[in-house]
Amino acid sequence: MSGQPSTPSVSVIIPVYNCEDFLERTIESVLCQTLTNIEVICIDDGSSDSSLAVLERFAQTDERLTVIAQENAGAAAARNRGLAMARGEYLSFLDADDFFEPQMFEVAYEQAKRHSAQVSVFGCDNYYEETNSYTPCTWSIRSALIPRTEPFCGLDIERDTFKAFVGWAWDKLFLRSFVLEEGLTFQEQRTSNDLLFVFSAIVRAQTIVTTHRVLAHHRREAGGLSVTREKSWQCFHDALIALRDRLVGWGVYDKLEQDFINYALHFSLWNLDTL
Repeated sequence: MSGQPSTPSVSVIIPVYNCEDFLERTIESVLCQTLTNIEVICIDDGSSDSSLAVLERFAQTDERLTVIAQENAGAAAARNRGLAMARGEYLSFLDADDFFEPQMFEVAYEQAKRHSAQVSVFGCDNYYEETNSYTPCTWSIRSALIPRTEPFCGLDIERDTFKAFVGWAWDKLFLRSFVLEEGLTFQEQRTSNDLLFVFSAIVRAQTIVTTHRVLAHHRREAGGLSVTREKSWQCFHDALIALRDRLVGWGVYDKLEQDFINYALHFSLWNLDTL
């Protein structure tokens, strides 16, 4: 649009793989955001259904949407490709089957801008298609663990740093310049591929802000990646080891060792339970 500033406020990166049943609702909820100065980069990751056709149809009517088609390489590779293309001030990494409140970017972006935040975290809930019902996701922001005054530094979290937020990316905005300076990318593996990116950002961030307002609706569906972990059971272990090695390299492992051990035990038991 000719009236849009040259730099988008938010670059929205969405990997897409065989989600034709949900994709239209997702894309509509992104393109109808009250914050209009966004670019949307959708990477079709070798879908065998009509997902690519759905994306191309939307792209014909909204020039903010760019569609990239690639051979199947996984969600992390798709996110990294979108990250390399992004021009926005902030980055959003969404899942192609979730859907979002119209004010999501406006609220999260304004909160981030107000405090010059490097990470902005917002509330979410769980949506169940079968019953058309929602349940709270109270653990996505654990108020008891984060400092009462905002913005705060990731290392200001006094205990259980890796339980204060969830290691998924879609309920957060990340300052792009911060991501580039820290060299953060997604770990290219089948599952647990956003843990390293998210927790690295939390640990390195000097300014984090939050809002508990529910802005994202996370679809819970039988048969998704999160419930077929036996096909790639080792991914959670590889993600934890990569995070530990990064903490050591940054010289903060001694400070965060107990937090890491607590989270590693929790995450290992959860993965075992889902196999």
